[in-house]
Amino acid sequence: MPELIARLMSLSAWIIPVFILGAFLLPQMVRVLREYERGVIFRLGKLYGAKGPGLILLIPVVDRMVKMDLRVVTIDVAKQEMMTSDNVPVTVDAVVYFRVVDPVEAVIKVENFWKATTLISQTSLRSVIGQAELDSLLSKRDVINKQLQELIDRQTDPWGIKVVSVEVKDVVLPETMKRAMAKQAESERERRAKIINSEGEFQAAEKMVQAAHMMSKEPIALQLRFLQTMREISSEHNTTTFLPIPIDVFTPFLKRMERGDEPK
Repeated sequence: MPELIARLMSLSAWIIPVFILGAFLLPQMVRVLREYERGVIFRLGKLYGAKGPGLILLIPVVDRMVKMDLRVVTIDVAKQEMMTSDNVPVTVDAVVYFRVVDPVEAVIKVENFWKATTLISQTSLRSVIGQAELDSLLSKRDVINKQLQELIDRQTDPWGIKVVSVEVKDVVLPETMKRAMAKQAESERERRAKIINSEGEFQAAEKMVQAAHMMSKEPIALQLRFLQTMREISSEHNTTTFLPIPIDVFTPFLKRMERGDEPK
C-alpha cells in the first residue's frame, strides 16, 4: 500500500506539469479560422504561406500567424478642401469600399494596409477633384467615382487590395457660389420661358395667317365667324349691344383712299 501511494505521488508529479504545459501550449498550437479569414504563417521569421479556413495547427514558439479578414470593409475619407480646375473652392468627402484579395501581399508588402489605403484615397480624391470642373463634379458624379476607383485600385493592387467602389458623399460649395448658381438657374428658367412664349406667339400668328387666307377665299366664313362672336358675347348676359356691319360697305371708301381721291 505505501508503495502504491508512492507511485501515484510520483506519477502525479509528472502529470500535473504536463497538464499545465499542455494547457499553455494548446491555444498556440490550434487555431480555428472562419470562412472569411485567412492566416499568414511565418516559420522562424520566414514566410511559410497562407492557410484557412478551418483548423490550423502551428508549431509553438516556431510559428507565428497573422490573421487577415477578407470581407469588404469601408473607410471614410475625411473632408478635403480643394480647388477645381475652374478655380472654384469646394469641400468634398468620400467613402471607399475595398477588400483583401491576397493576404500574403497585404502582410509582407505594406506595414498597415488600412492606413495606407486611407492616405492614398485622400491624395487621389484631391488629385481627381482638382482636375475636374464644378459642373462635372455636380452633374457627372458617376464618372468622378469611376476615376477615383480606378486610380486608387491601381495604386493598392501591389498590396493585394482590391478597391470595389468609391462614392463621393457630399460636395460643399461656398455661399457666394450657391447664390451665383441660383441666379444662373433663375436666368436660365426665364430664358426658356421667353423662348416658349415666343414660339407660342409664332405658332399663333401662323394659324391666324392661315385663317385669314382661308377667309379671303371664302367671304362667307368671315360672316359666320362674326355671328359666332356675337353669340359668345350675348351669352355673357351683359348690356352691350353690337350691330354687325358688313365689311363690303367700307370697300369703296378703302379703294378711294388707296387711290388718293378726296371724299365728296
